[in-house]
Amino acid sequence: MNKKVRTKTVREWKNSDHKISCLTAYDYTFARILDTAGVDIILVGDSASNVIAGFETTLPFTMENMIYHTAAVSRALSRALLVADLPFGSYQVSDEQAISNAIRLMKSGNAEAVKLEGGEHISELVQNLTGKGIPVMGHLGLTPQSVHQFGGYHTQGTSDKTATRLLNDAKILEEAGAFSLVLEKIPADLARQVTESVDIPTIGIGAGNQCDGQVLVLYDMLGMYDDIRPKFVRRYAELGDSINSAVKEYIQDIQNGSFPSEKESF
Repeated sequence: MNKKVRTKTVREWKNSDHKISCLTAYDYTFARILDTAGVDIILVGDSASNVIAGFETTLPFTMENMIYHTAAVSRALSRALLVADLPFGSYQVSDEQAISNAIRLMKSGNAEAVKLEGGEHISELVQNLTGKGIPVMGHLGLTPQSVHQFGGYHTQGTSDKTATRLLNDAKILEEAGAFSLVLEKIPADLARQVTESVDIPTIGIGAGNQCDGQVLVLYDMLGMYDDIRPKFVRRYAELGDSINSAVKEYIQDIQNGSFPSEKESF
């Protein structure tokens, strides 16, 4: 349980009975809890733009934002593999820009791998990154940084044409050197086909249970974020309600004078 998870470990799990667990985290305290619980991969996602900063999309989040959150998470980890998103605008201009920003995430943020959204059009970049010692996790299907191009957060790969393209993209990213693939919001049968067609692990989010692992946004699965409730999220707790009740009790105890008590005073 305590053995450090590496990208090599993740690849080896492809041909084992081990199902990969992945959750997002954005701060030291939550990351420490997840690492102690035994999560395999912690993703510092640009979903922080939504659940931490309150933006409607992931697009406003910057490299500086990502480095700050990644570094905070890194200080909590002893076992989990730390993967960080390259945010929108940090790798689209040129390969040189992307490589420079990936290096920043690894040097200043202590990331152990980076995640990029896209298929064939980023394959040369993935090859360049991995060739320079930067591990890459791919991301296909619903790629939130392309929300305006998609016209919303719609299921992807629903036609024969788009399904074929996604299958090809998965194989191309594998050939380019990606060590794993996130498959987001695609039909379960397509996710199964992708999983069976590549020799690197697939990690699903809204992609059925035939992937090699699963990832969720932490605040979604803990019931702390209500702005959007995706169908594919299972809420394992309702911490939002619990926190609300605790705060109300705290306020009441202040008002009635029971906090702080004599035992809580000096």
